[in-house]
Amino acid sequence: MDSEKPISRQFEEAYYGYYGWPTYWDGANVWGFFPSPVRGRESRQESAEGKKAWDFHLRSTNNVTGYHIQAIDGEIGHVEDFIIDDQTWAIRYLIVDTRNWWPGKKVLVSPQWIESVSWNESKVFVNLSRETVKQSPEYMEESLLTRDYESGLHRHYDRQGYWVDVPATEKRSY
Repeated sequence: MDSEKPISRQFEEAYYGYYGWPTYWDGANVWGFFPSPVRGRESRQESAEGKKAWDFHLRSTNNVTGYHIQAIDGEIGHVEDFIIDDQTWAIRYLIVDTRNWWPGKKVLVSPQWIESVSWNESKVFVNLSRETVKQSPEYMEESLLTRDYESGLHRHYDRQGYWVDVPATEKRSY
């Protein structure tokens, strides 16, 4: 396996096929006694040109760093870094540098606000306007990411916080 390339379902299919192993994502009772949520879909969907119409690549944050951020009305910056929850390993925010588009700053964008990613174009599409991002609270790496800052950030974007559905015993500040 080439450690510099992304892991993908295509790789897994080739690997399992080479050894003749059954795949873990397909077959009877893969979801126990419940019907499969993907049943009826072909595992290898083909486009009209005969190319695969999907891309299940698992990308490293290093690969996505530098991708352009596309708002609903134009580009707004690029991914500079990520904030990762050190307990759950969830990516909480993308740190977006907006200085290439205006005398900008660094702002945070939640992965929950991402509509799609174009691996071919190296772009992340978010369901936010440029002005909303431009007016977002500035993120400074020296500052601690507190729940108060996150609450203000989510209020600014008019989005519900990821912590709302978390049981009270798991709520914490970074």
